[in-house]
Amino acid sequence: MGLLVVRPGALTTVQDLGRPGHAHLGVPRSGALDEPAHRLANRLLGNPEDAATLETTVDGCAVRVVAGAGHFTTATGAGTATGAATGTGAATGTGTGTGTGTAATPGAGTGAVARTRAASGAVAEAVVTGAHCAVTVDGRPAPWGVPFGVPDGAVVEAGPAERGLRSYLGFTGGVDAGAVLGSRATDLLSGLGPEPLCQGAQLALGAPPAAGPRPRGAVPDVAPWAAPPGELLLPVVYGPRADWFTRRALRTLVTGDYRVSSASNRIGLRLEGPVLERERDGELPSEGIALGAVQVPPEGRPVVFLADHPVTGGYPVIGVVPQEALAAAAQAVPGTPVRFTPASG
Repeated sequence: MGLLVVRPGALTTVQDLGRPGHAHLGVPRSGALDEPAHRLANRLLGNPEDAATLETTVDGCAVRVVAGAGHFTTATGAGTATGAATGTGAATGTGTGTGTGTAATPGAGTGAVARTRAASGAVAEAVVTGAHCAVTVDGRPAPWGVPFGVPDGAVVEAGPAERGLRSYLGFTGGVDAGAVLGSRATDLLSGLGPEPLCQGAQLALGAPPAAGPRPRGAVPDVAPWAAPPGELLLPVVYGPRADWFTRRALRTLVTGDYRVSSASNRIGLRLEGPVLERERDGELPSEGIALGAVQVPPEGRPVVFLADHPVTGGYPVIGVVPQEALAAAAQAVPGTPVRFTPASG
């Protein structure tokens, strides 16, 4: 079983749970930016949690499902692990990104959905989670947030994001891209993993989950979905270089009105808003950068590092946003208000 890319969209990448534990090799974690949406897609399909999905950005994508694995090869990762993601500056690149999570709404499957691929001649099941969008199979409407069968040769399309930024398109068996350092994730900074999708590209699918009864609770009938709210709230723990900034800057960080910049991407969430004043001049030697680090480049406006962040940097980090709060940033569109709050506990 495999996929033929009909429309790659602005940026569609293969993502899983990433490759943590390799910062000493210069490799960031990478993986799905909206990890809860990625996990939900796999859970709805009965896939292992580490199965790979397609992460779309802004305008979705379209792929044709084709039976006959002989026509498809497992996508191999680009680049090598040696000296992958270094560099010192703040996040660069185009793209857009980030969001907030608030209201929980029903978004998962119901008992009315057939759970066998045999129904209607389907050869696979698919599901779309994350940013809400129109979903079609050969131009006919299909449900969002609910698994649906896909016949051989049919085109599955996730349309432009209607609210939020990134949708996740999952298939039974997951996308079978070649693993690099234990992960199939596309890392835009280090170049590891499969290339972003392009028109005509072919991707293999893994073996579907075994037929038969699934464990109770393995596939939910209804599951919560965090809708992107109007304001992104990011808790922040001060440090490790908070002493490089004035007291006024520390107050500004948690009281200032910031907005998501259109220059944001999978590497970092760039913000527009008040400048954070330095207490000390000069620059730091390059040092380690954690996921969620709030780095302040020379222009004084903070950048929140996301999944494809560099592992070292020479600009001071005023604080760190805990990992559990970063999924919301994956769905914040440019212009979304951002407010930092002191982390509790």
